[in-house]
Amino acid sequence: MTRSLRATSGALLVAGTTSDAGKSVVTAGICRWLRRRGVRVAPFKAQNMSNNSAVTPDGGEIGRAQALQAAACGLAADTRFNPVLLKPGSERSSQIVLRGRPHGFLDAADFATLGPMVVDTVRESLAELRRDFDAVICEGAGSPTEINLRHHDFVNMGLARDADMPVVIVGDIDKGGVFAHLFGTVALMPREDQALVAGFVINKFRGDLGLLRPGLDQLRALTGRPAFGVIPWHLDLWLDAEDDVAYGRVLGRPAPPRGSEWLDVAVVRLPRMSNATDAEALACEPGVRVRMTIEPGELAAADVLVLPGSKSTVDDLEWLRARGLDDVIAAHAAAGRPLVGLCGGYQMLGRAVHDEVESRRGSVAGLDLLPVEVTFAPEKTLRRPQGTYGGVPVGGYEIHHGVDRVDEGAAPMFTLPDGTGEGARAGSVSGTHWHGAFEHDGFRRAFLTEAAALAGRTGFAAAPDTDFAAVRESMLDLLGDLVEEHLDTEALLRVIEEGAPGGLPFLPPGAPGSPSHAQGTMGP
Repeated sequence: MTRSLRATSGALLVAGTTSDAGKSVVTAGICRWLRRRGVRVAPFKAQNMSNNSAVTPDGGEIGRAQALQAAACGLAADTRFNPVLLKPGSERSSQIVLRGRPHGFLDAADFATLGPMVVDTVRESLAELRRDFDAVICEGAGSPTEINLRHHDFVNMGLARDADMPVVIVGDIDKGGVFAHLFGTVALMPREDQALVAGFVINKFRGDLGLLRPGLDQLRALTGRPAFGVIPWHLDLWLDAEDDVAYGRVLGRPAPPRGSEWLDVAVVRLPRMSNATDAEALACEPGVRVRMTIEPGELAAADVLVLPGSKSTVDDLEWLRARGLDDVIAAHAAAGRPLVGLCGGYQMLGRAVHDEVESRRGSVAGLDLLPVEVTFAPEKTLRRPQGTYGGVPVGGYEIHHGVDRVDEGAAPMFTLPDGTGEGARAGSVSGTHWHGAFEHDGFRRAFLTEAAALAGRTGFAAAPDTDFAAVRESMLDLLGDLVEEHLDTEALLRVIEEGAPGGLPFLPPGAPGSPSHAQGTMGP
């Protein structure tokens, strides 16, 4: 039976002791659980820093994790779900995407100026969602106890204070030290922030819960706050990783081949790789083993090479050359084995890249494996195109500044509805600006069948029944199951409806003073 939320929208901030603690998946799981109860729920992340992004139906850009969370809610992606997206192009500079549109670049030294610049947009986006939905489940960023950044915070406790929103803190027990992480995260908050922390969730647990329970009891005695539950580690939670840091060496759980041979795919793990999730659909196929690697031997031994997207095409191209990986890629192509470039990887495969926008390095020679030259334009292309591949329907999404000029008469990778081409093909080498194409089942099967033939893997057979959308949906259902089965959902729902309980104890030492009341920062 559906339990209705109060007339004014309920809300919750899911914070984490560290990056990769599981905030994104716990948020998605809570969203799916609430949707099952009939609650109109939406996700929100004030600021995401990631090069994995998605394009909304109206041509905006948001973090891919928020697009996944939207799917958990049964919603299309919306720029309100992630009003500020930072896309790092180097260790010291990021592109700012504001309500889905690029708004220049930000140097690390100027990070403190970001809050005053965007805080009104964040407030307006959250206010709109709270008017339109019964509940808004917000995801924090990094840790809520970055004491050097608290003064300017608008995504963690600054957001919670501003919106009078309860907070749960997720800790990753797989990293070790989870009780110290949880206790210390609260104890370093100022008193006003601590008052909003309603409790904890422990994530990625393996083992006997009975051995953990005395620690949970002590944590409650020490903090006055409960653990809402312990979510077990699960092998099937690997799709749509928030950042490439979350990847291991082999993607997913490769199923045995349908034929007599495996197909080995190697993805070049570029330093500034973007939308690395493109390879995940390949990893869902039986008999396809996908590695992310920079090891020359593994790249040379692969049947198929994938050169993925990059937030900094010219810098990553220079990185390839400095490590001799350009020679490995060229040898692979010269042997007639399949090589595909996606977005930035496609740009690298051409003759030249002319970039006065991102790297501002001017004209740089490409790998010269496709008859293409790319010129970066000030305006970013953001769209969700459709087309065909040898008559097979395919679609994707585009996020790039580069404009390609393909030689007349060169074969395209895809054919658009108006008969024009997209991308390029030359022998065993192909490339496209489209992300997400491999999520289309028919195209993925056709590509793998051709790639296996080029690689000499005649015993490989593409599975006729892999449904990538169903695989993703089953993962979201699994997240909802884990929340429903392993968290105290009635207690969690009370917190979403009513806020953090009053009278929560203060844990010393607390931060040395509350944040500023200066205009443009969040928090009272």
